[in-house]
Amino acid sequence: MTTRDPQATALARLAALFADETRAACLLALLDGRAWTASELARHAGVAASTLSEHLGRLVAGGLLAEERQGRHRYVRLADARVAHLVEDLAAQVAPSAAVRPRNLRESSAGSAMARGRTCYDHLAGRLGIAVTDALTARGLLEQETGFALTDAGLAWFAAAGIGLEGRGRRPLARACLDWTERRPHLAGVAGAALCRHALDTGWCVRIGSERAVKVTAAGERALFDLLGVRAAALR
Repeated sequence: MTTRDPQATALARLAALFADETRAACLLALLDGRAWTASELARHAGVAASTLSEHLGRLVAGGLLAEERQGRHRYVRLADARVAHLVEDLAAQVAPSAAVRPRNLRESSAGSAMARGRTCYDHLAGRLGIAVTDALTARGLLEQETGFALTDAGLAWFAAAGIGLEGRGRRPLARACLDWTERRPHLAGVAGAALCRHALDTGWCVRIGSERAVKVTAAGERALFDLLGVRAAALR
């Protein structure tokens, strides 16, 4: 009699949570790092609230989402950074030719904005994320040879820029996250999250629309050029 591998069973259950378009749409939406209400996610996924409630229950039970209630509102968010990386890594495996063509100008513009710059859970992605990662690497602040790692010069740069790297816990200081539009790794981990938070707090970047897209402001273009030599053309 063959004994089932418990890990194989658990992996199959996890994969099944992703194997539904409605649940996948929710997980991708929640990559913006914010908490959404069930009704917001239902509108986003284009399904009835009752249908979505069942899907959210499975995602929460499977450990992919965390749930919190405030009054009569139910909010959900990705459980942690580990889940966010898993979702982004899976999205990056989808071939570009498999992407659905935009149905109208609005969808095309939204897609272009997401490719130009967006948040991936709590760090910068898209061409913006790649441009910043490349600049950090070119200046010797980030090492990519054997996995992402901040150099001593990189640690000094973050300190000089006033970007705190405290509160690490067990999360890696720097981590490579495969960008699903650029097909190259961008900076994640504590350093990536701190840089993204600083960019939003200081007004270097602003969120646009209801998706994860962000836009670099004029002040952000000046700051990124002064601090990292990133030219504005690479951000547009």
